[in-house]
Amino acid sequence: MLNNLVVLDIQQSKEFSGTTLIKQNGEVPVISSRSFANRAEQLPNETETRFGIASGCKLFTAIAICQLVEQGKISLETKLLECVDYVFPDFSENITIHHLLTHTSGVPDYFDEEVMADFEDLWKGLPMYSMRNLEDFLPLFQNEPMKFTPGKQFSYNNSGFIILGLIVEKFSGMRFTDYIEKNIFKKAGIEDSGYFAFDSLPSKTAQGYIDFEDGSWRTNIYSLPVRGGSDGGAYITVKDMMLLWDSLLNHQLLNESMTNKLLTPHVVGNGERYYGYGLWIDKTGGEISKYHIMGYDPGVSFHSAYYPGINTILVVCSNASSGAFGVMTEVEKILIEKDEG
Repeated sequence: MLNNLVVLDIQQSKEFSGTTLIKQNGEVPVISSRSFANRAEQLPNETETRFGIASGCKLFTAIAICQLVEQGKISLETKLLECVDYVFPDFSENITIHHLLTHTSGVPDYFDEEVMADFEDLWKGLPMYSMRNLEDFLPLFQNEPMKFTPGKQFSYNNSGFIILGLIVEKFSGMRFTDYIEKNIFKKAGIEDSGYFAFDSLPSKTAQGYIDFEDGSWRTNIYSLPVRGGSDGGAYITVKDMMLLWDSLLNHQLLNESMTNKLLTPHVVGNGERYYGYGLWIDKTGGEISKYHIMGYDPGVSFHSAYYPGINTILVVCSNASSGAFGVMTEVEKILIEKDEG
């Protein structure tokens, strides 16, 4: 049975730093925190601690785009070159919003993991402290050639979600982060989370830590863009992430038809894992067993999932470069055993 002591034992076995939440069948959530939000000051991680979630918030971008589709401002088949004011000289004219949402557009990725191993390498020629708006990312990929013909394959892509954010800004008339906070966070009852800048973080926000083999560490303040955006970088509490899942699944953010569209397995991603709009989808025996989002940056590891067969939400936020996956895996073993039992 999952309770605070069991979860804390899992966290300790993984030397985990962060907070974990499990909500089963609408019951009171189990929440457990371990280690420090600020190591230098010995400030502990707590239930209300805000954590960076890196690419976990691509789901927010996908929801925003689907809201604009609901409103009739764009369609999923709208062509990229028809809905942006920026010039992409070598991009295919056949790229659609659907392609961007499903990582099948073929646009060049500003952080291509097949070419670049270390995210910090991006900031050697372009200072991270200058990256405050979505258009600041354009020089990293705007003039690069296409990777492949749109729709031909799946290739996880951050640039595509930067472009989606720019589309949100154009058709909403709002700054991307303001749009998310008004039209997603507020509707979901989320009050403590947001897109905060490194140089003006609010209280109860965890520092991200990069650990080294000799036991030393440093923060990630020089490793990431100073402010997150449509491809990642929001800060969120575990309770707020739970509210996001609840609101999405109860059609408070999108109508039922568009929610189902977002949750549809549109393409095969890695292995047998599928991709919908802004989230991963696992199947077991032909049935969907898990909707899942994740995020990794230097000093950040994050996993969150909804398991429809057992009506369970899991949120694992860590302020270290690894750890969230291990905790998620151990919790899932107990959830599966309980379900089978």
